Amino acid sequence: MSEMSKKQLIAGNWKMNASLAGSEALVRGVLEGLAAAPAVCDVAMCVPAPYLAAVQGWLSGQTAVQAGAQDVSQHASGAYTGEVSADMLRDFGVRYAIVGHSERRQYHGETDEVVAAKAQRALAAGITPIVCVGETLAEREAGHTEEVVRRQLAAVVHVNGHCITEIVVAYEPVWAIGTGKTASPEQAQQVHAVLRAQLAAASVHADRIPLLYGGSMNASNAASLLAQPDIDGGLIGGASLKVPDFLAIVAAAR
Repeated sequence: MSEMSKKQLIAGNWKMNASLAGSEALVRGVLEGLAAAPAVCDVAMCVPAPYLAAVQGWLSGQTAVQAGAQDVSQHASGAYTGEVSADMLRDFGVRYAIVGHSERRQYHGETDEVVAAKAQRALAAGITPIVCVGETLAEREAGHTEEVVRRQLAAVVHVNGHCITEIVVAYEPVWAIGTGKTASPEQAQQVHAVLRAQLAAASVHADRIPLLYGGSMNASNAASLLAQPDIDGGLIGGASLKVPDFLAIVAAAR
């Protein structure tokens, strides 16, 4: 990561977990930990939408942790029951929004084009989209990893053009999400280098775009993954639900 690029980013993705009381315990626990040992990286918590109002309150008056959403609608407003717009998220102080997570692609049929549109809506509202890309185990074993992640990222680049330097990209090999399996630092770096080159071809400021690794990063493997030259942070799943583990990952960032 160059001197001109952004700081590393550690973003927790709680997924559909935690209660209201549990959410408060997580937020306050992380804030207490960072007060005792301030982070040198950026930190975000991507929480379930019903808790955004409460999280906004718990995070008020501090700058150590930013609020994030786990999704955003591709539509600005209208008759889209159950959807949450970027403007709504902005009203609750949301700084980041995950788009195109593999679970959204798999379970909700989100296409590359839908993901690109969601990123565009987030950007228009001043929210930084964390754009997820990644291959399945079958795609990796067939030698299609680079083809898949290039295609997924290309759709976002095509739609967002000159705004591309305002996004975050998260490489999350689907086979390593919630499975306990993790891409080796070398495997992860190889794909991150491919993504970096693709972004460099689209923007002269590609080095400013944080590239996160999201595939079972935890307290024990974070340091080795974060030490790779093109890994600029992590999108943390299960470990983000445990205050000590999440703080250990933050401490491993630079």
